[in-house]
Amino acid sequence: MAKTKVNATELAYKSAGKGTPVVLIHGHPFDYTMWDPQIAAFSKSYQVIIPDLRGYGKSVLKDATATTFEDYATDVLNLVDQLKIDSFHLGGLSMGGQIIMEMFRQAPDRIKSLIFADTFAGLDTPEAKQARNVAATKLENEGMAGYADEVISKMITPAHVKSQPGVAAHVLKMMKSTSPLAAATAMRARSERIDYLNIVLPEIDIPTLVIVGREDEFTPVAKAEELKKNLHNCKLVVIEDAGHMPNLEQPEIFNKVALDFLNSLDYSQNSF
Repeated sequence: MAKTKVNATELAYKSAGKGTPVVLIHGHPFDYTMWDPQIAAFSKSYQVIIPDLRGYGKSVLKDATATTFEDYATDVLNLVDQLKIDSFHLGGLSMGGQIIMEMFRQAPDRIKSLIFADTFAGLDTPEAKQARNVAATKLENEGMAGYADEVISKMITPAHVKSQPGVAAHVLKMMKSTSPLAAATAMRARSERIDYLNIVLPEIDIPTLVIVGREDEFTPVAKAEELKKNLHNCKLVVIEDAGHMPNLEQPEIFNKVALDFLNSLDYSQNSF
């Protein structure tokens, strides 16, 4: 992985392939390896850029108390600036999906298309916001291991925990390797995010793809349908036999759906 300094912190990232850039943002509490199957598939036709968000993976978290949700988006925009990339396709899963909403808010003219995977746009309820902050404190006090073991059967389906042991081990490793402080910082920042459903989605006028696992408990299909309803130029695909991480549980299907979408656009890499 390469590293670069952005916003007074150090961001690690992987870049693979050549062509029109595609930037992918991982979810919480993961790292860039969440996208391993997509790196392999997408880099055959595109330049794929995948950062570790601040504090995650090999990236640095300089100041937890000063970090806002907007900072995660600004970090990535600064990264693509340093890579001298003017415009790009953009995708994100879960928290990563909300970060790409913020990236669009900050730089709408630079983004060619959006891929939202297993995410939602609305604000947390007061109860959910409180729960997010309570969970953040618990992570700081108790670490990531118990949390990871508790949520693995929601990150991927319970059946896949047994039938896809390699995927389960990968997801557990990412979660248990994440800094508790970084995870807690992101959870607190996320609880203070703006209302993307009503502020940002109405402004999105570029092609969008919404993907969701049929059995996703964290962001159920109804949340994906809410996204589609509030986007002007959107396709929704539900991936069967998948939970919150269809890109790992059903990578061949996920890759085909995403690449068909990218390749269908008038300004795909074939137009350059």
